[in-house]
Amino acid sequence: MSIIIGEVSIPADDQGFVLLQCPLCGEFFKVRPRDYQADDVIEIWCPSCGLKAENYFTDDVLELAFKKTRNYAYDLIHNELKQLERKFKGSFVSFKAGKKPTHEEEYPINYGIEALEVIKYPCCKREAKIKPIYILCGSYCPFCGVRYEEY
Repeated sequence: MSIIIGEVSIPADDQGFVLLQCPLCGEFFKVRPRDYQADDVIEIWCPSCGLKAENYFTDDVLELAFKKTRNYAYDLIHNELKQLERKFKGSFVSFKAGKKPTHEEEYPINYGIEALEVIKYPCCKREAKIKPIYILCGSYCPFCGVRYEEY
């Protein structure tokens, strides 16, 4: 059984790229959501270190998802306690659920990293945004992992 709590919206920049972060090397890069979710893209490689990871969500995205989950769980627990309070009302056992817990603020994600440049990877005919230094020194295609030294 799974419960869908809500969605975490990851904003795109003016060119339609979303910010990702490699959990292995910590470098930021951007790809378009349609490329990230394409059927022919099985895995994503970090353009910087060339390694694959389970996910590339930034700390902001994960933090917002955890806040939404905690807020939802606190509401579920409080609602169950309120039901117990009503069940025992008027009996020889008293139970008080207490006040409803306050929610953690769920601030929308807002990215300011714009120091990334668009690069087109000829192998996959897709674009990504990476740091300019990796354009000069070489990078890995995020969609197939091929290393490119010069552009």
